[in-house]
Amino acid sequence: MGMDRNTVIGFVLIGLLMMGMFYFNSKGSNALEAAKKRSNDSTAMANRKDSVLLAKDSANAARIRKATSAAAFQNGVNQPEVLTAVENEFLKITFSNKGGQPKLVELKNYKTFDGSTVVMQNGTFNQLSYAINTGENKNIQTSELTFAPGIKVANADKSQTISFSLKDTTGKEIIHQYTIKPSQYMIDFSIVLNGADKLVTKNSMNLLWQNQASRIEKDMEYEKQQTEICYLKEGNYDFERLGTGGEMKFDKPIEWLAVKQQFFIAAVLNTGKFKTAEVQWKVPDTATHALAQATANLNVQVPAGATAQIPLQLYYGPSDYNVLKQYNNHLQQIVPYGSGIFAFVKYINRYVLLPVFDFLRQNVASMGIVILLLTLFIRLLTSPILYKSYLSGAKMKVLKPEVDALKAKFTDKTGTLDQQAFSVEQMKLWRSAGVSPFGGCLPALLQIPIFMSLYYFFQSNISLRGQSFLWAKDLASYDTIYNFSFSIPFYGDHISLFTLTATITSLLISIYSMSNMQDNSNPVMKYMPYIFPVLLLGVFNNLPSALTWYYTISNTITLILQIIIQKYIIDHDKILAQIEETRKKPVKQSKLQEKIQAMQEAQKKMQDAKNKSPNK
Repeated sequence: MGMDRNTVIGFVLIGLLMMGMFYFNSKGSNALEAAKKRSNDSTAMANRKDSVLLAKDSANAARIRKATSAAAFQNGVNQPEVLTAVENEFLKITFSNKGGQPKLVELKNYKTFDGSTVVMQNGTFNQLSYAINTGENKNIQTSELTFAPGIKVANADKSQTISFSLKDTTGKEIIHQYTIKPSQYMIDFSIVLNGADKLVTKNSMNLLWQNQASRIEKDMEYEKQQTEICYLKEGNYDFERLGTGGEMKFDKPIEWLAVKQQFFIAAVLNTGKFKTAEVQWKVPDTATHALAQATANLNVQVPAGATAQIPLQLYYGPSDYNVLKQYNNHLQQIVPYGSGIFAFVKYINRYVLLPVFDFLRQNVASMGIVILLLTLFIRLLTSPILYKSYLSGAKMKVLKPEVDALKAKFTDKTGTLDQQAFSVEQMKLWRSAGVSPFGGCLPALLQIPIFMSLYYFFQSNISLRGQSFLWAKDLASYDTIYNFSFSIPFYGDHISLFTLTATITSLLISIYSMSNMQDNSNPVMKYMPYIFPVLLLGVFNNLPSALTWYYTISNTITLILQIIIQKYIIDHDKILAQIEETRKKPVKQSKLQEKIQAMQEAQKKMQDAKNKSPNK
């Protein structure tokens, strides 16, 4: 049914009415939003004004508090900051007269992972300060006072001294003197107090040392793992890992306290020793690029008298064993050449590997070739052990038919081997042939300290840092030929080619060794040699490429030596003849062999008794 004219007109009018309503509603809504925005802007402006007023009030309150605390040292309050730079061949230190302390410390000869100069100290967190008495029941931190601008003096021994002085209205004076010697990372820091008996209480001051360790290396997580809080207490060095943060209190004197990163150290030292100490450290969020923030309160004994001088030292420099050793204060102990159950390998590193390594790097341009030559040196040292291991394996192989005959003899009809009886007779067979059951495993065990010493050596030696070889850009860090956009558990977010070559060569050694095993029927022993190379793939992927390059060379040499020794040097017929000659001689047992045989025979008797008891 169609609509009449009036109906159509009615719908048109309703439509126009609704459109008009939507239009005016929208306009009203926009007007309301605009009014609301004006109101919000007005409120925000008022809040900003309130914030500015609060900030001004807070700043005014801080200035008033500082002025009150400064008391007689008013000339050290609210003065302009003046920066003064002092440098030698190694360091550039920018000092501030605010607190009379270092503000920026740069190591001129070292670069970060991204090519910028290594900065050991920068930012407001870093502080070197102590509290002084400024009046009755009033004190203030020296970091809050502004000293007179630093005065630089060139000394006769080519060192430079910069001095900061601050006097009060009563004649008391504080002087901070820093002496930077040529070609040195150690800075002499002397605090001179004129009026010391009034400036400090009970001949004691608490030195506040705050240090922020910032990211320097490519792998920040690995660098964080290598960062430690180190100290020397009663002549003994010790350290604490960062973890997620922590704190330590020292009730006995310590000589120095340091924050050691993977390859760099910041330390404060006192030859007179800090009487007591307390240190706390925090591990900031990774996004800050800060590894740790350490805050130490170090109790310093002030000499009695009106004038006192306190000699301290500051170290900003590399974690280099040779550099640190020259200072004769045990700082070289910080270089982690061995720790935990493998602490003893540090002596191998210090007195064997390091001298050889230093000699090679002074005469060979390529660090990769230096590592190759060092590997050859190590393999030359361990070759007698390796030869004895292979010789023992060859003797075992010659005796395999007789061992198999014994196994058949002590296996019953059900296929069960009398293990006790077999072991006793096997020991007799080996002893009569002059074969030691430990001949193969002891040489392998003796090589573990060598491997562990190199593990510590390659991740701690700063000479490797920044040195490239083949595709590896930095031998002190992992090499990478491909980066994933994600991380694989136990493996990582990249592919290290040297890790692959180390794994493949380890796998080849395992395959070759399996082909020469006397007994590969045991499923555990059958697959065990393949497990280790797979573990290497995950463990080595984030380790320094110097270590994986060394391991690749070492494995290759091992494989070649195994083939040459077993195929061309060891004469199996000659060994068999030697065994026959040995059998003709009276058997001599060591005390260990006697004990093992006695234990085996006792166990066999007990087993025989158990087997007979049910028949009774």
